[in-house]
Amino acid sequence: MAGKFELKKATNGQFHFNLKAGNGEVILSSGMYKVKADAENGIASVQKNAADEARFERKTSAKGEPYFVLSAANGEVIGRSEMYASAASMEGGIASVKKNAADAKVVDLSEQA
Repeated sequence: MAGKFELKKATNGQFHFNLKAGNGEVILSSGMYKVKADAENGIASVQKNAADEARFERKTSAKGEPYFVLSAANGEVIGRSEMYASAASMEGGIASVKKNAADAKVVDLSEQA
């Protein structure tokens, strides 16, 4: 099963998306966008930038958990991962984003109640 982007509307009226791997696991989450078109542009930016290794920044949380962020060419963060138990798991997450993002379909759930 292929990966997909799920575009959602939050209770505060803003929009966000998740990139899910073929197994349904969330591998990348966006921040909040005030308008739907900006969230859609964020998805396009993930699709464009996910193939570029230089766009991934590996980080460590205050609790020592590895995670990563994906940034656009202008340095703006367009998505971040979950917290991982190990650096190896984080690298697997990055590989999954690279594999799934480019041709992932967009499922618009923002109109659902």
